[in-house]
Amino acid sequence: MAIDTTAPAASSPVTHELRGKVLLITVDNPPVNALSVDVRRGLAAAIEHAEANPAVQAVLIVGAGRNFIAGADIREFGKPPQPPALPDVLHRMETSHKPVIAAIHGAALGGGLEVALAAHYRLAVAGAKLGLPEVNLGLLPGAGGTQRTPRLIGAEAALSLMLSGRHVGAQEALKLGLVDRVGASDDVLAEGLAYAQELLANQSSAHPHVRRTRDAQGMADRAAAQAAIDAARAETAKKSRGLFSPLKIVDCVQAALDESFEEGLRFERKQFLACLESPQRAGLVHAFFAEREVQKAPETKSAAPRAIDTVGVIGGGTMGAGIAVAVLDAGLPVTMIERDEAALARGRAHVEKVYDGLIAKGRMKPEAKAPILARFNGSTSYDALASADLVIEAVFEDMAVKQAVFAELDRVCKPGAVLATNTSYLDIDAIAASIKRAQDVVGLHFFSPANIMKLLEVVVPKAVSADVVATAFELAKKLRKVPVRAGVCDGFIGNRMLAVYRTAADHLMEDGASPYQIDQAVREFGFPMGPYQVVDLAGGDIGWATRKRRAATRDPKARYVQIADRLCERGWFGQKTGRGFYLYPEGARAGTPDPEVEVIIAAERERAGITPRTFTNEEIIRRYMAAMINEGANVVHEKIALRPLDVDVTLMYGYGFPRYRGGPMKYADSVGLANVLADIREFAKEDPLFWRPSPLIVELVERGADFASLNQAA
Repeated sequence: MAIDTTAPAASSPVTHELRGKVLLITVDNPPVNALSVDVRRGLAAAIEHAEANPAVQAVLIVGAGRNFIAGADIREFGKPPQPPALPDVLHRMETSHKPVIAAIHGAALGGGLEVALAAHYRLAVAGAKLGLPEVNLGLLPGAGGTQRTPRLIGAEAALSLMLSGRHVGAQEALKLGLVDRVGASDDVLAEGLAYAQELLANQSSAHPHVRRTRDAQGMADRAAAQAAIDAARAETAKKSRGLFSPLKIVDCVQAALDESFEEGLRFERKQFLACLESPQRAGLVHAFFAEREVQKAPETKSAAPRAIDTVGVIGGGTMGAGIAVAVLDAGLPVTMIERDEAALARGRAHVEKVYDGLIAKGRMKPEAKAPILARFNGSTSYDALASADLVIEAVFEDMAVKQAVFAELDRVCKPGAVLATNTSYLDIDAIAASIKRAQDVVGLHFFSPANIMKLLEVVVPKAVSADVVATAFELAKKLRKVPVRAGVCDGFIGNRMLAVYRTAADHLMEDGASPYQIDQAVREFGFPMGPYQVVDLAGGDIGWATRKRRAATRDPKARYVQIADRLCERGWFGQKTGRGFYLYPEGARAGTPDPEVEVIIAAERERAGITPRTFTNEEIIRRYMAAMINEGANVVHEKIALRPLDVDVTLMYGYGFPRYRGGPMKYADSVGLANVLADIREFAKEDPLFWRPSPLIVELVERGADFASLNQAA
């Protein structure tokens, strides 16, 4: 196969030098040794040099810096491909007549692992991370990964690796058969050279032992391989509902079993290109970049974070305990404050219950629990927080209660301590103004369960110091959360938007759609749950309390659907009471439709003078998404969110928006902002007060721009 071996530039990221009989090829393309066109050209040229040079008896490939090769060059995403293509480079490497050894340290991910798979031998050192995470970007391994991996380690292990996108360490890679050896030290160059010398010493120089992955027998037991493929197909169809690339990966492994290696490669390439052209790939790539971009808040660029070595948590309920667990998991000590010993005991029990659950599921060793809980302390006195660097308040959602807590923190906490509130809705400026150190007060809005959910809204009040905001972002990194900067308003980014698109759903329900049809339409769109399933899970009383709090300021002209209030008045709060919008017999987690709820809905329609009409699922989604997008645009227009991508990340990580659609603002761009605006104006004919087009959408449509242009301009 002829490939482009155009000589690399003088400053090529790939260099080679002879070390005895071994040609050492070094990839040095900071920061992660991505497979740019110059790296591909350099690898191809180095392999050609090795083939042509009689002094070379073996080839060793290493990465400079902290990684082997971390994958594709993201700077080339969306650009026309430049030769040589990676599959061609790897074909040339695999067909080399001289042994090629890949010595892996740091990341060997995606195309980086495919390079190693095309080598004849693989060595890893401690700290190596190997994986094929393309599925996370709506893709599949497109340089032979779906063909070589199952041949090397079997269909079941290969499918597990590719469908999860997970990384494996050196020892697990050895156990799987991905690598042949784990180095005794972490000196990857010394270990690699020693391994190359050993291989040469153990074979005849006249007959060098070249062992090609394409010829491996990992699927020799065809029945076992087929059973693994069938099981993966069934599981993937169930778990990856709506996703495009996972089933394509299964199809490729089927081709690896059924077809020749060459035919399998051709099939893989066809499926890879189909994934590349899928809208899901664009959505997932947007999500990938957006998650990284949200971590760059203005304050993180202008100020250094304060040191956080000890943390206090006020409140031991579900949220407080979840926050405590998240902090403990980050290796930090926690002091929990509760009003009395009984409440403190319950708080500790909530924390222990999380770890006991992990142990029961085999996700944590029993002996690991005690050292973690040794860092957990509790007290009924705020004085125990005198030395805390950060205190997170997680008490009842009531302004007077929270201000009383902050008065105590103002009294006992040391100068410079960061004082955070976990409020979901309340005015943090008012909380900060109630004490003498407003500059130290920030919002840290966790999502339940706080030890699992990745989103953390960092809410920035007007008086806060930049270094406090920087500290919040640094804490998010320690807690392995995705932080999004939000301004102060009722509900911040996520809950403010939730209130609006949930209202749109309520209007649909009162107008004729059942809550069960609405939930079904939203699930079919890609959300894991519909809005009324979410209400039942969270507890209907929570939203009820918020609606009552807002009643005094509600516009009397605004439409107000009372159906949820009727359920709450009966004590039907959802799963915790056995019924809400759905019935939950005997503590069931999955609800069934409730005929009595439909009777209540019918009565409310009659009370409101509404003649019910039918809606298709597509009509439901158009209204649901138009409301979400319109309020997201308002949030950006009012600077509550820095950019549209901050809205996207908030909805994806906190509210179940399907990641493959990239978030509501990315979705709006994909369907066309002019189309969204046309829908809003059409709906406004029925309810002009609710359906008021965001000035930002109107402006963008008038100048032919989209939300993506605002992400780039920020």
